[in-house]
Amino acid sequence: MRHFDVVVVGAGPSGGHCARQLAKSGKKVLLAEQHQTFAQNDFSSGAIPIETLKRYNLPSDVVGSLWQKIVIITTNIHQTWECDRPRGVVLNFAKLREFLAQEVQRQGSEVWMGHRYIQSDQENGKTIVEFKPYGNSETVKVSTQVLVDATGQIRAVMCPSKQQNLPYLTGTGTEYLIEVGSSDYQKYAQKLTFFLGHKWMPKGYSWIFPMEPNRLKIGSARLNRPHKIVEKTSSLRTYIELIINDYLQGISYKIIDVHGGVLKYCSGLQDTYYRNNVIAIGDAVSTVNMLGGEGIRHGIESAEIASRFIEAYLAGQQVDFSSYQQEMHKTYKKTWDWSERMGISKYLEYSDKLIDRGVSYLNQLSTEEILQVLFEYNFNPIYRRILPYLRYKLSAKIRNLIGQVRSSFTNINILKGVD
Repeated sequence: MRHFDVVVVGAGPSGGHCARQLAKSGKKVLLAEQHQTFAQNDFSSGAIPIETLKRYNLPSDVVGSLWQKIVIITTNIHQTWECDRPRGVVLNFAKLREFLAQEVQRQGSEVWMGHRYIQSDQENGKTIVEFKPYGNSETVKVSTQVLVDATGQIRAVMCPSKQQNLPYLTGTGTEYLIEVGSSDYQKYAQKLTFFLGHKWMPKGYSWIFPMEPNRLKIGSARLNRPHKIVEKTSSLRTYIELIINDYLQGISYKIIDVHGGVLKYCSGLQDTYYRNNVIAIGDAVSTVNMLGGEGIRHGIESAEIASRFIEAYLAGQQVDFSSYQQEMHKTYKKTWDWSERMGISKYLEYSDKLIDRGVSYLNQLSTEEILQVLFEYNFNPIYRRILPYLRYKLSAKIRNLIGQVRSSFTNINILKGVD
């Protein structure tokens, strides 16, 4: 039986980066992925700040496109913020995961594609992990000192029974990857376009992201809970095709791929972060932000945090991963709890009129401020501007009231004069 210092189950962004970091530090790592190729589950598009590439040493090869403009469209409002230079990238999900896996191999560790996780157990003081290779009736077993659950919302390692009574908030998303003409592509290149409101996507939001030249990703995602106002919704594909036919005005296109997935977020970050020598990372511990739906960047960050604690564990400097859970809560919990509350209000409770009003109010923010809100979840710019805005609205109402009172007195005096 083969032995590894660390076995990482799931070669997504979090699993790949965790394996990459540990392999670089000299650990013997096995990164196992159930799909045979990375093109088989190219189900995500990540729009991230450009600084993320340098922070995690990611090459330009994993970039689908650059962006420097933000557009938010509601049922009745259209707002745009533009930068004078590229401020972010849209990642090519398949190329990102392939790059991370190649990094693991370059450091002398192993990547097993087409190996589905079956189970793990303790045997003679070792953790035995069992996989089933694609097309093979027999399973393969390896032993490890640390087992990492990077299986995303499935949580296959940490929650094999799928019977945890935790407060999960689920969402569903679908994306079309389409090919368009060069002139049509240029209209939507270099900008992230988001759609809010009951027309475009009740209970969630939709988007257009530019990918490689002449390719766009058009998607919709929503929360799987009843809306306070909207009683009936259509399929996700209906809303995607509405964007194509209505907003894109029926441009000529070819569908390259249709993909989708389910998000399972644990309210209040009550996930199981570790059990004995098993540790969970990425979406397996709800690192996706429920307000914006962004997960790739945070999944990589969780892997960065976890790898430090795994190294300390292997060095005998700690007996469990309780410190890891504390660090994760310190990093995410306050912001994620607030984002969760805001997301539920915006997607499940707001009227169309209130959504329009909110986006109209955002027009007061500068481009730098809107980037802080969308990508740093820093809502201080909103709070700083809301008081002057409320004072302005209040003073306007007072002026209007005074005008009405004066008008009433004038009318009374006129009537007295007539008498």
